[in-house]
Amino acid sequence: MWRLRKSATFEASHVLPNHAGKCARLHGHSWKVTVEVTGFSLQEKGSESGMVMDFGYVGNFLKSLVEQHLDHYHLNDTTELANPTSEALAKWVFDMLHLSIPELSAVTIDETCTSSCEYRP
Repeated sequence: MWRLRKSATFEASHVLPNHAGKCARLHGHSWKVTVEVTGFSLQEKGSESGMVMDFGYVGNFLKSLVEQHLDHYHLNDTTELANPTSEALAKWVFDMLHLSIPELSAVTIDETCTSSCEYRP
């Protein structure tokens, strides 16, 4: 089995209204999102020969999602999540990309350089 990972970074704000601490206030992060694709075989023909999937194919969907909904946005608004925690955001990204990339197996959100969350259905 192969696992391919493609990452993107974005700057965004959010508010965690249910949080008992400072994250209940408006604040932002330098986020990183990593999507993982799993494959059990390699392409045998064509331009993707020897690959599970072209990184560019995955990257195009990820880039579009980041640009349209995440980078320099307020996540409470653009994701329509009432409480956009890292956990909720990881599932949201998975749900948004899974139809376009059925081989998607996991999404990891790094909220800070020391805190991350992985969603794997």
